[in-house]
Amino acid sequence: MSRHIVCPACATVNRVPEDRPALAARCGRCKERLFRGEPIELDAAGFERHLTRSDLPLLVDFWAAWCGPCRMMAPVFAATAKALEPRLRFAKLDTEAVPEVAARYGVRSIPTLILFKDGRAVARTTGAMPQAQLEAWIAQALAA
Repeated sequence: MSRHIVCPACATVNRVPEDRPALAARCGRCKERLFRGEPIELDAAGFERHLTRSDLPLLVDFWAAWCGPCRMMAPVFAATAKALEPRLRFAKLDTEAVPEVAARYGVRSIPTLILFKDGRAVARTTGAMPQAQLEAWIAQALAA
């Protein structure tokens, strides 16, 4: 059995056997690591690819550069990515650069975190939070 994982560097869909250590997995095309322990930046096309072609849950931080709470949340989000990958993919989407995706999901306040599983939104929260609270929210959302 294998899982489909989208490469964060070249967006190639890779088939990774479930019995293989995910942290050691590399892209078959570009040879980059599939997990870097940090959030990836998404544009509209990258968002669609990771949402629809990957078997991993996708946690997206909708943010903007001018947003103070977003800047406060960034290191927490990065530390949580380092702690929880490869259980899920962590990604950031700039609402100023990709407003159509933010509008599609009704993002009106930032930072907004939306957890996607099997291509659909399953949980959302708004506002900055400490790492322990974020990890608890993720665990609860994935268990539901």
